[in-house]
Amino acid sequence: MAVGASLFDGRFGLGSHRPRALVVMPSFPNDVLDPARCHGDLLVQVCAGDVETVRSVLAELAVPGLVPRWRVEGFRDQNSVTGDGRAVDRNLFGFRDGAGNPDVRDAAEMERLVWVGADAGEPAWAVGGSYQVVRIIRFATALWDGESVARQEAVFGRRKSDGAPLGLDREDAVFDYGSDPSGQVIALDAHIRRANPRTPETAGSRILRRGYSYRGGVDAAGRRDEGMLFICFQRDVEAGFATMQRRLAGEALDRYVLPVGGGYFFVLPGVSGGDGDYLGRTLIDAAG
Repeated sequence: MAVGASLFDGRFGLGSHRPRALVVMPSFPNDVLDPARCHGDLLVQVCAGDVETVRSVLAELAVPGLVPRWRVEGFRDQNSVTGDGRAVDRNLFGFRDGAGNPDVRDAAEMERLVWVGADAGEPAWAVGGSYQVVRIIRFATALWDGESVARQEAVFGRRKSDGAPLGLDREDAVFDYGSDPSGQVIALDAHIRRANPRTPETAGSRILRRGYSYRGGVDAAGRRDEGMLFICFQRDVEAGFATMQRRLAGEALDRYVLPVGGGYFFVLPGVSGGDGDYLGRTLIDAAG
């Protein structure tokens, strides 16, 4: 899935052309990062409808001088349905990831939260790109599976059947946390409440998530290595993911997850379709 700190380190000689906000992913509270599964000079994400196609493409991507650092094979299966019969992708905890994402059809919302703009203080070649955060998050599935559904729902703050916030009837319903100041309906340490408190001060820290599940066998102690390959996009890592991650410190979900790897990367702007244009042309031109 990934050949994975920064794409733009010193060996590329970008100097002042380096993206302003791209730094090595730090260790946050509850992280136990394995250096062998972190960072890298280039992230390659290959997606297809079946795993054999992905593996075939990866086999063709061998480039002299590039050595794979880490790799995760993720999957997104429509493996369940909501209470109202909609097909959904559920993670290995049985909940759908991505509920509460900003609307990708809203161009203004994407410009505000996801795409690097000309007003962001970035080098010109980065405008139209996006910062990508990748996190390998191991799940304590045996511990989680031993919990009641009511406990699981309290940890996330959503119903397991259809993803609706507790106390509401639709996944896209907006919970008014001001009406529940003591957490009687949605606990104060519930994941959705910490991730997006829905206040004017936190509106700018929303991210666009697209996660994948993974299963990697068992470790030396016989425990399953499985969980989520968390991926998100934002116009500024500090304003987006990092700010949100600090809010999540001490959340109820911490007991069941263990971030072990990943990194910060930058997704290049797309191509214009014009003659002579190609992915990364503006970056190559800037690097001289």
